[in-house]
Amino acid sequence: MLQPVLYNLNLAELEQLMRDWGQPPFRAKQIYRQLYVNLVCDPAAMSDLPGALRDHLIQTVQLDPLQLVQMQQADAGLTRKALFRLSDGALIETVLMIYADRATVCVSTQAGCAMGCVFCATGRLGLLRNLSSGEIIAQALWASRELRAWQARGPAPTPSQRMAVTSHTHEEDQWWSNEQVGFSERVTQQVSRVTNLVFMGMGEPFANYERWWEAVERLHDPQGFNLGARNMTVSTVGLVPGILRLAEAALPINLAISLHAPDDQLRSAMVPVNRRYPLADLLDATRAYTERTGRRVSFEYVLLQGHNDHPYQAMALAKLLRGQGVSKGPPLLCHVNLIPWNPVPGTPLGRSERMRVNEFQQILRDYGVACTIRVERGAAIAAACGQLAAHV
Repeated sequence: MLQPVLYNLNLAELEQLMRDWGQPPFRAKQIYRQLYVNLVCDPAAMSDLPGALRDHLIQTVQLDPLQLVQMQQADAGLTRKALFRLSDGALIETVLMIYADRATVCVSTQAGCAMGCVFCATGRLGLLRNLSSGEIIAQALWASRELRAWQARGPAPTPSQRMAVTSHTHEEDQWWSNEQVGFSERVTQQVSRVTNLVFMGMGEPFANYERWWEAVERLHDPQGFNLGARNMTVSTVGLVPGILRLAEAALPINLAISLHAPDDQLRSAMVPVNRRYPLADLLDATRAYTERTGRRVSFEYVLLQGHNDHPYQAMALAKLLRGQGVSKGPPLLCHVNLIPWNPVPGTPLGRSERMRVNEFQQILRDYGVACTIRVERGAAIAAACGQLAAHV
């Protein structure tokens, strides 16, 4: 008989469990606080519970559904990638990134991914299964515990270590500055908790919408983890029903959409789901989302040398987002996040050179489209965008 996972239960469900065990409901609030505020992952350490209840928890429930298999570090220890094994043997990865003024955790929502994007290591795995809400939540709690441990370990990185953070293995791209990476003399142990959460790890969140949203609500709960909705971002490859559903959701989660091409022919070759939800439908849904919520959308655009980074493609993208393409209307309330591709073994693609990235950005800006270049973290340990593949 499988043990219930505590992280899969919301507070009301936890209260019902206590009633079923003959315990007063207030015990549920004590356990909930231990899980989400104190970040306790061992019932024996829940000191405000009676010993008999602690013993029953140990014998009856599964608390943490993640088994840490491997930890890798990069960027002077400020980027940490964890490989976890789930109860059925499936593997997922989670990344914690510590900055001068924030700490961001990148969380997986599926083991593998069915979307098949040609430039993504996760897509090459195929879909193994959806994660439960507890498996999603446990990744954020792991990052919080890891951050606390990092704070307790000693002094901030030295200036030479901070310089090492800006080093990249791609010889054509030795052009990132300290300012771009976000490190300065202020890099200290002052970040006391996870401040940002991005659902940009393995999997497509909207293909696991119910369990993903349960995790969002639990992590947002002021009685528990208490992470603001505006500090969470969900990234979708462009599942239109999920975008429209999020537009009606109660919590103002930030939305990022993986775009990667300015026309249907190229996007269908890069992102197969475009055949089901072509650009006109995707942009119509995006416009409906921004009009309904008043929130700006981020479009992610991975740049591949000679593939989707030509100046004419930048102009086509700008016109598309200005409402002059297949989806007519006012300019979209959006921001473009350019991502120089992070290499994936066995993929015959190339990373755009600095000159092409800068030119692409400038063309978008000239057309009035807000645009920045994402500086990736963790490329040396395959922890950057598109590189998560759950390999030991």
